[in-house]
Amino acid sequence: FTEAEFYQRNFDPQEYLKEFYSMSNSREGASAFMMQNLRNLHKMFSLDGLRGDILIDVGCGPTIYQLLSACEHFQEIFALDYTDQNRRELEKWLKNEDGAFDWEPVVKYVCELEGDREKWAEKQEKLRKKVKQVLKCDVTKANPTGPVSLPPADCIVSTLCLEGACKDLATFRSALRNISTLLKPGGHLVMVTALGDTYYTFNKQAFSCLCLQKDEVEEAVVAAGFEVKFSEAQPYTVSDARMDLRGVLGLVARR
Repeated sequence: FTEAEFYQRNFDPQEYLKEFYSMSNSREGASAFMMQNLRNLHKMFSLDGLRGDILIDVGCGPTIYQLLSACEHFQEIFALDYTDQNRRELEKWLKNEDGAFDWEPVVKYVCELEGDREKWAEKQEKLRKKVKQVLKCDVTKANPTGPVSLPPADCIVSTLCLEGACKDLATFRSALRNISTLLKPGGHLVMVTALGDTYYTFNKQAFSCLCLQKDEVEEAVVAAGFEVKFSEAQPYTVSDARMDLRGVLGLVARR
């Protein structure tokens, strides 16, 4: 199991972005994984009731793709991640600094899903304005954002985070309970979870992943006090040396 401190020391956000989020990556399937997740998120954030004032992104990493559909439906966004260099990398893009990752092709793809590819620059600006804070969090703690307290959220989005942060199913179940405390009663949880995956690699480093099945995730969500509203597993059929992923689960639940 890859401990939190290993992430802190060895996770290179720029290499990670280049490997998993570059649309220009010529390798077959390199962007298939991300595009599948973007379609999934577009679908889930189009569901009834997924709107409100406050959205919290738990385990944002150095990425923004998971907020591109969401930012149309919420007014204020708080992005949380454990690793300092991930938060710095995200801030770089938010502040439009030199050397920030180029998300433009990804933003265009989401705008295309929403029916207007030309709105991409507008969407980038909207997202930059709506992200109010980028904060440290630890999903294994009862108060994940402690000592900071955030206003209770209308929605939490968490993509490909808990399976990397939790060493076993018990920890995964308890992490879900921990993050549920960030939500208002009646608020929604939107998750993208890797299924059947035990590791992912980039830049000659390997990181562990908790191997989860669809029913285990659903049961853990219910045990954390949610009602599942939408749950759809899609197989991942690309032969991909970077990970042993079998599928991806998109799930929406209401607290």
